[in-house]
Amino acid sequence: MQKTSTGTLYVFSAPSGAGKTTLVKALLEQTSDIGVSVSHTTRDPRDGEVNGKDYNFVSQDEFKDLISANAFLEHAQVFDNFYGTSQIWVEQELDAGRDVILEIDWQGAQQIRQQMPDMVSVFILPPSREELLKRLTGRGTDSEEVIARRMQDAVSEMSHYGEFDYLIINDDFESALHELRSVVLARRQRISAQSQKQQVLLENLLN
Repeated sequence: MQKTSTGTLYVFSAPSGAGKTTLVKALLEQTSDIGVSVSHTTRDPRDGEVNGKDYNFVSQDEFKDLISANAFLEHAQVFDNFYGTSQIWVEQELDAGRDVILEIDWQGAQQIRQQMPDMVSVFILPPSREELLKRLTGRGTDSEEVIARRMQDAVSEMSHYGEFDYLIINDDFESALHELRSVVLARRQRISAQSQKQQVLLENLLN
């Protein structure tokens, strides 16, 4: 019987407005056997968001109970809300041979790196501060005060790009998507991964 490969854990980080979520959505549409972890959060749902699909929405008390139960692989406070990644779900997906993407900030990436050093981390940057401001302003959902704070936080976030394995500049979307997908596809061709996935084929070729 062919042995099931262990999946790869990917951590994607980016400042708000860099286009990470859109890139990840397109990556999922073009790539099989890969999924995104649905984070727990204490923030309120936005229009159109579905509980259990976009996020697992919980109260602050429920979030604190999950922390006490060691239910999170990582958790962090972002602005005024808390976000966390379910450890059980991630481990189940990886054990089943599926790749998992975590969309988290650099603090969460540091926590994951300590526990799972084999993870693959990717940082996504905008092509300029001017373009980042344009994207944040173009949403039309935030006040000038919120946008100013997001820009300030973005600079702090971007200063940690050097802690990651790969760096992608999201200037031209299709080029950035191709580069992001190349990281995933190249990882799958490693000897350690292919030796498991292609075990039967390799045995038939060599016997």
